[in-house]
Amino acid sequence: MTTAPTVGGSEDAASAGPDTSSVLNARVATRAEPRMLIDGVLREAASGARFDNISPATGEVLGSTASASEDDMDSAIAAARNAFDNTSWSSDHAFRKRCLLQLQEALERESGDLREELIAEAGAPLLTTYMAQLDWPLSDALTYPAELIDSYAWERELGPGTAMPEGNHRVVYKEAAGVVGAITAWNFPFEIVLNKLGPALATGNTVVLKPDPNTPWNATRIGRLIAEHTDIPAGVVNVVPTDNTSVASRLVTDARVDLVSFTGSSEVGKLITRLGADTVKRLFLELGGKSALVMLDDADLDAVIPGSLAVCMHAGQGCAVTSRALVPQNRFDEFVERAVGLFAMMVPGDPARPETFIGPVINVKQRERILGFIDRAHSAGAEVAVGGSVPAGLDPELAGGNYVSPTVIVGVDNSFEIARDEVFGPVLVVLPYSDEAEALAIANDSPYGLSGSVFSASRERAMGFARRVRSGSMMVNGGLFYGADSPYGGYKMSGNGRQNGLEGFEQYLETKAVGYH
Repeated sequence: MTTAPTVGGSEDAASAGPDTSSVLNARVATRAEPRMLIDGVLREAASGARFDNISPATGEVLGSTASASEDDMDSAIAAARNAFDNTSWSSDHAFRKRCLLQLQEALERESGDLREELIAEAGAPLLTTYMAQLDWPLSDALTYPAELIDSYAWERELGPGTAMPEGNHRVVYKEAAGVVGAITAWNFPFEIVLNKLGPALATGNTVVLKPDPNTPWNATRIGRLIAEHTDIPAGVVNVVPTDNTSVASRLVTDARVDLVSFTGSSEVGKLITRLGADTVKRLFLELGGKSALVMLDDADLDAVIPGSLAVCMHAGQGCAVTSRALVPQNRFDEFVERAVGLFAMMVPGDPARPETFIGPVINVKQRERILGFIDRAHSAGAEVAVGGSVPAGLDPELAGGNYVSPTVIVGVDNSFEIARDEVFGPVLVVLPYSDEAEALAIANDSPYGLSGSVFSASRERAMGFARRVRSGSMMVNGGLFYGADSPYGGYKMSGNGRQNGLEGFEQYLETKAVGYH
């Protein structure tokens, strides 16, 4: 018999029922790591400054974290530069693999604490920690690139060539890019951090990691595990939390940083592109999305409707979620009726509870941003078919949290702001179309191109449609592309470069061609 996952840490706690967020938050605060890691040393900020870590579920202050100054960031960059230039880290493949597997073992030992930490600081429903928030990346984000170290073609012979055929030899080497500045987002913080560290370290780079100030503790925990449980040399990984954007921008402007790996909004991605121009910084940008769920006219509605709930998972705070539903005109009313009924059942709740599907959004600012999108859409003529507000009847313990009711918007076309911009909340826009050509045109009529999904009774037809959508990933009839071996990224304003897979591994490499006689 299977049972719902619980948190609590013991059989007695589980039998007594799952914790509430307030109970879990208090426990997490006693186990959190508030210090930064710079040059192998766990320490406070040089100034002693800290910033608060606030629970999205309850609004209470969980604790505080060291807040780096520009001097701290300078020290971290210098340490990473020195470790790259003056140690064997970039050239010792076997040592790197061993260190990554040491970190893997350490993370597995503390996976229970990580799970509770993600619920507390990210507001991630417990259910999601058994998927992309924790278990999925923990299973392969480090092990896949670690194993790839042995099989990857680090060099290849080209032969003599035509320019100097007699006695000439040519070889191509793949080498680490250098110092990587990794800037991560708050929505899936552990997943994003681990999928940056894995390939960056496996390819021989050193890293300065700047976690999002909304969710710093999963990253600072990784810093402690590196310092205490691995042989990773001092300076190879530096974890530098800060709530000061000017401090974070040093990673983008400093010439000692060779590559910036960023996950976040398209607007910040544009800023990073501009700031990095003076040093011609190499950039990997995984940015926003406005992905379409496309129901072709032969699709089974019973299969499609559950897919519409993707925008509610983790309160819609995912760049790849399908937040536009494209539905045949003659099935539009039926789809909306079913979706409204389903969304009305999805009541936001305490993320620590095993039955919760939709938890809070990350902070007050994000909640007000989402509600602003909905209000403007309504003022422009849209109909809010369900939701559109802060949910009523929340448990008093959650009164200070940041909750938005799952929302379905109709009565709009693809030119409306809410159909074009990334809301990053539990808001589904339903758009009708007349034929498959129009469905494809609407799906591609977006400044973004990150992901999407399509449903059809014919797999061949759905696969053909998926190939014509201008996006970096697609899901056909409920299939899932996710994995450390699967390249992930977007077209257009959804960014450039790829995370994970062979492409993501090579994202952190330079190429050198050598001719010798």
